[in-house]
Amino acid sequence: MRHEKAGRLLELARMLASTAEGLTLDEIAERLGVGRRTAERMRDAVRDVFPQLEEVDDPPTRRFRIPAGLDGLFQAPTAEELAALASAAETFAGQGATARAAALRSLEQKVLSATRAAARRKLAPDLEALLQAETIAVQAGPRPFEDETVLSAVREALKALSTLSFRYEGGSTPGRIREVTPYGVLFGRANYLVAAEGEGAPRNWRLDRLHDVAVTGRPASRPPGFSLQDYADESFGIYQDDTEDVALRILPASAEGALRWRFHANQSVEPQADGSVLVRFRSSGMRELAWHLFTWGDQVEVLGPARLKSLLVEQIELARRAHGGASVRPELS
Repeated sequence: MRHEKAGRLLELARMLASTAEGLTLDEIAERLGVGRRTAERMRDAVRDVFPQLEEVDDPPTRRFRIPAGLDGLFQAPTAEELAALASAAETFAGQGATARAAALRSLEQKVLSATRAAARRKLAPDLEALLQAETIAVQAGPRPFEDETVLSAVREALKALSTLSFRYEGGSTPGRIREVTPYGVLFGRANYLVAAEGEGAPRNWRLDRLHDVAVTGRPASRPPGFSLQDYADESFGIYQDDTEDVALRILPASAEGALRWRFHANQSVEPQADGSVLVRFRSSGMRELAWHLFTWGDQVEVLGPARLKSLLVEQIELARRAHGGASVRPELS
């Protein structure tokens, strides 16, 4: 028990050393999953060990932080943490996300170089064992475009609050020069710049169709209150179109899987008396949702919207026309 309490205090100390603005007592309690009184006692215990802990007035409350960070003695990584970092880098590399893979590998080198030699020697055998015993199953799908030059320009514009110009080989007028206010980047099956042109609403621009990308230096700012996460959550996938109420009934045979499945960030899941599961959420991106629902076979019933039902029927008809009357070529039989 004492060892567990010491570990929790060290966890709190790391939190306080990793934040520039500090944490309030309520934030400490939320992150550690404890009550406010317990958070106060843990803060006091950390102060006894790390007297450099400081309080920052942030009316109507106060924030706490350890501004100088922690000594390397308290920061040695575990084999599990390093294995997770290496695995994430390999996953990115396998997906074609070379820029992010390189960033993680650079971070791994920095962490190891900052780790004391004795700790590195102790970690080595466990880390090697984990790396040999764990891997990521490759899933079919597109390899997202991720050019370091393009990403660097986008990130520079985001940090500098500058507009971004590029030649866009897509849309209704391919090759046209655009100047946009960048809002962020969506990483997924394909990678997109979220940006607004002029006074228009934000839209998605495929990174692989951006050419001659340049940071203009002209001021740009996102609308107050805009959240990239909220924007992404509006859609089932990447495509943004009309937002609709979706209701799906998962049949009893697949109900257990549905209870562990996330269709959408804002879904509600309701077990039914007959053993089925009702899943509801509000989203755009009906075409991507229709593609996904085919993976459930006959175990899902679309209750709404009507457009989603129509898209499913449309996709089935397209497949029937393409394959229904086709004969098998001799070389494939």
